[in-house]
Amino acid sequence: MFLISNIEFDLGPIHVNIADQGIFNFPFIWHFNTYVADYFKIFLAVVIVSMMANEYTYGTLKQNLIDGFSKKEVILSKFLTVVTFSFVSTLFVFLITLILGLRFSSYNEVSIIFSQLEYVLGYFVKLVAFFSFCLFLSVLIKRSAFALGFLIFWTMFEFFSHGILKYVILKEKDRSETLIDKIYDFFPLESMSNIVVEPYSRLSFVKTIGNQVGIENIKDYDVHFSSILIALVWTLTFIWLSYKLLEKRDL
Repeated sequence: MFLISNIEFDLGPIHVNIADQGIFNFPFIWHFNTYVADYFKIFLAVVIVSMMANEYTYGTLKQNLIDGFSKKEVILSKFLTVVTFSFVSTLFVFLITLILGLRFSSYNEVSIIFSQLEYVLGYFVKLVAFFSFCLFLSVLIKRSAFALGFLIFWTMFEFFSHGILKYVILKEKDRSETLIDKIYDFFPLESMSNIVVEPYSRLSFVKTIGNQVGIENIKDYDVHFSSILIALVWTLTFIWLSYKLLEKRDL
């Protein structure tokens, strides 16, 4: 983030200094940092997938059951790990954002600093849902490499199938939300990404370019309860499916 603040470039007649675009200003920084930090969740996802896969590989899961753990307790312990990872990551992002904001923000009123903290909550829910999906895949496939491979495949499937269905098959030319977009809002990864949407179009130079070319930005950047609710439903679904898979398997 400190490196980003030093980026400067010319975009036609417009000179852009990233630090001057307000990315470190409260409350925008809560939105920006939680969105950027989300790109790095894959590293914790690898840990979670490997953690469960190793239970099968090294027989730890079977030994825990022999020692008296129930399958429900095993899944709950893994879910507790998911929640812990998510909380620690969220706390880290919160502290880093607070430090950066206090150092660089042009606004230091308490009411402004702690406004729009719903982005932090949304980030936490998003992580819990995503890591629960990773946990389910590791229980389903049992091999970390294949589970991560399926995760990549599913990400590409949602992205490309959405685009092909909307712009190729249905030939939608309007980029505003359509029925197919609303349907895909209920897909697991799409529902998670809808919690914290991209913040880049809120930057000053992006708005300036949009105004010059006659594009009006009417995008909704808020964290909506409906998006959080869908992600939480998927979280419960993934944990329940993980338990049912484990329950039916003869270990």
